[in-house]
Amino acid sequence: MFLVDMNFVDLEKITPELTEQHKCYLAKQYEANTLMFGGRKVPRTGGILISMHDNEQQIKEVLASDPFVQSGAVTYTITEFVPVMASRDYAHLLA
Repeated sequence: MFLVDMNFVDLEKITPELTEQHKCYLAKQYEANTLMFGGRKVPRTGGILISMHDNEQQIKEVLASDPFVQSGAVTYTITEFVPVMASRDYAHLLA
């Protein structure tokens, strides 16, 4: 499992049009069932994604096609983690 921490680096590039392209692109990833959760940070300095990809290269390929990344508006860090504790509703996700 992966946590992607996206950070805005060029706010002038974050237009309503680019934001809509980003959301549409991510919606396709959710439909493919590879992204689990995502949303904006508070305060709005970027966003967080949780991914079920099998390896880091797969999530990097997804991110490389994200309009936010392609425009240079965001940078990101990827942290792989192994969930070992969860509530009952999410226990099936444990390693």
